[in-house]
Amino acid sequence: MAFSRKEATQNRHQRIRKKVHGTPDRPRLSVYRSNRHIVAQVIDDVAQHTLVAASTLEPDLKSSLSSTANCEASTKVGELVAQRALAKGITKVVFDRGGNLYHGRIKALAEAARTAGLEF
Repeated sequence: MAFSRKEATQNRHQRIRKKVHGTPDRPRLSVYRSNRHIVAQVIDDVAQHTLVAASTLEPDLKSSLSSTANCEASTKVGELVAQRALAKGITKVVFDRGGNLYHGRIKALAEAARTAGLEF
């Protein structure tokens, strides 16, 4: 039986989540990509608490972008989540690509977060 694209992404995400866990020392940088937006969260899985978040749904970021569904928008979100994490003293994270392939918008967000100072 063939999986739909969404089901395949969900299966990959479940496989990834078996191995990737965020701790207080090294939280998880989780990325969710929809057709229109991208969301990044830094999560402590032990306490089940979101420490930092950034997304293209934020009004100030949304108004400054021509489109919220391209690599430019993902780069801005990556920079923003890294700045917020560094402000809270978080320097090292574990990257969770959310079942998506490390390509395009996901890759743009990850590389922007790295250049802004996050280590993963």
